[in-house]
Amino acid sequence: MNDSDYEPYDYYEDNETACDYSEWEPSYSLIPVLYMLIFILGLSGNGVVIFTVWKSKSKRRAADVYIGNLALADLTFVITLPLWAVYTALGYHWPFGVALCKISSYVVLVNMYASVFCLTCLSFDRYLAIVHSLSSTRLRSRGTMIASLGIIWLLSGVLAVPTLLFRTTVVDEFNKTTCAMDFSLVTTARQHESLWIAGLSLSSSLLGFLLPFLLMTVFYCFIGSTVTRHFHNLRKEDQKKRRLLKIITTLVVVFALCWTPFHVLKSIDALAYLQLAPNSCSLMRFLLLAHPYATCLAYVNSCLNPFLYAFFDLRFRSQCLCLLNLKKAMHGQMSSLSSTLSAQTQKSEVQSLATKV
Repeated sequence: MNDSDYEPYDYYEDNETACDYSEWEPSYSLIPVLYMLIFILGLSGNGVVIFTVWKSKSKRRAADVYIGNLALADLTFVITLPLWAVYTALGYHWPFGVALCKISSYVVLVNMYASVFCLTCLSFDRYLAIVHSLSSTRLRSRGTMIASLGIIWLLSGVLAVPTLLFRTTVVDEFNKTTCAMDFSLVTTARQHESLWIAGLSLSSSLLGFLLPFLLMTVFYCFIGSTVTRHFHNLRKEDQKKRRLLKIITTLVVVFALCWTPFHVLKSIDALAYLQLAPNSCSLMRFLLLAHPYATCLAYVNSCLNPFLYAFFDLRFRSQCLCLLNLKKAMHGQMSSLSSTLSAQTQKSEVQSLATKV
């Protein structure tokens, strides 16, 4: 799931000449900077989203709860980015120990699953609200929503368990410690290890990207058909539904654009392990050059969502402004109170000095 998965392993050992990976090194300086930028934007943006959703309890929509959980997944993930920035800057040397290697890798994968599952539930909620608006009240109840969130986080945690089990620190022949997958617990045969690597890689792309995205596509096809037929003369409530639909559609499209290159490259690499893709130095060099940037593009998604809410969602923007105005008002009151207390203190000091003269 991280750049360490694409280090120049020697599984192309049938090649007559060694592959040249010297062009891979520029990512050592650029990628850490991008990671830290994503960390700063993601930490602040997702923090604002979570705070806004938490404070607006009385006006909270079902979609807001899913959006809040999506922001929570992104926030949890971006907290780990400084570790990966240091790891990349040190030339893929991991100085933080086995525990952080396992936990941070696990958090990355949980974020991927939780994000796409939250987006799928958001899409399904819009499908029920628009296509089956009269008959879906029970399915869109608060109890159902809480149950679906529990399932999302439980399923995400379970699907990411192989990373928690197999990810560890490995010392290579150059005395460099990497945070990589180690399948020695289940197999020692090179061929079986390749099957494990390819199987986990393809299954994560299938369950964490392709199937949810296909489901979302089906939902939006039905939604588009219904909107075209029935929403020509829009009521106020229908206009709200369409605005919310536009926001969620944008989130899904941006998610797909950010994550598709990563999953395509990861799948090509998995097929190479299975010898179903061209077994060549040129392919490996391409994967090594492209993968860090595809990974970075995928991670960018974790800091983009808050800006999409602020740009497209008038309701979210107004809630943020209300909270900021409330904070300013409280700050003004505190300043006024502080000034009053300061004046009283000065007056008492003058009186005290007068009695001492």
